[in-house]
Amino acid sequence: MQQYLQNKKGLVESVFDQVYDQYDLMNDFMSLGVHRLWKKDLLHMMNASPRQKLVDVACGTGDIAKLYLNCVNKNSKITCVDPNRGMIKKGKEKLSKFQNLNWIVADAENLPIKSNLFDFYTISFGLRNTKDLSKALKEAYRVLKPGGRYLCLEFSKIQNSSLDLVYKYYSKLIPSVGKFVVGKKEPYEYLVKSIENFINQDELIGLMEKNGFEKCTYRNLSGGIVSIHSGWKIK
Repeated sequence: MQQYLQNKKGLVESVFDQVYDQYDLMNDFMSLGVHRLWKKDLLHMMNASPRQKLVDVACGTGDIAKLYLNCVNKNSKITCVDPNRGMIKKGKEKLSKFQNLNWIVADAENLPIKSNLFDFYTISFGLRNTKDLSKALKEAYRVLKPGGRYLCLEFSKIQNSSLDLVYKYYSKLIPSVGKFVVGKKEPYEYLVKSIENFINQDELIGLMEKNGFEKCTYRNLSGGIVSIHSGWKIK
């Protein structure tokens, strides 16, 4: 399933080339810091053990890897993947004290990773930036071991109409906040549009099932502003 905005030549690459240096700061501003709690909820859902392997795709500056290491085992091996070299550079700087991270520059649709390798695949606020949702899900399924679990934290569709109105009003302010914080509003205009155009919770469940995942569920956080989708590679 291809996405219109993300298939505009060079658009997503340009967006993240412009914001990677202030990415963490802007995430705090945009979510009022709540993105940190959402990511902790993702880790709690994983309930991982020390010997399990994680690949974190669209890793940004490494928030999920850091949480995983602190929650599970600081010696765990983690593979962090992101298409933006600037993000990878910032992540390496932020997590320089950890020597057990493997950083790869790659798209979610084309992972240079062997099949059947990982116990967990996570992607946080990155699936909606892929050009082809089905290809990204196929790759996730491929690199997971049989019995492995897919977990996606992503902006979703709000269930409460009153909260939805408030959120839509707030979303209109985000490009102005972006201009104030990082000096540019255009990347955040794209981010707001990408959230508005992204599929809903049940549609994502359907795509996951079409691409091989079983026992697919989702959990809404903050009234559906974001959701965590979970699926299993059984065979």
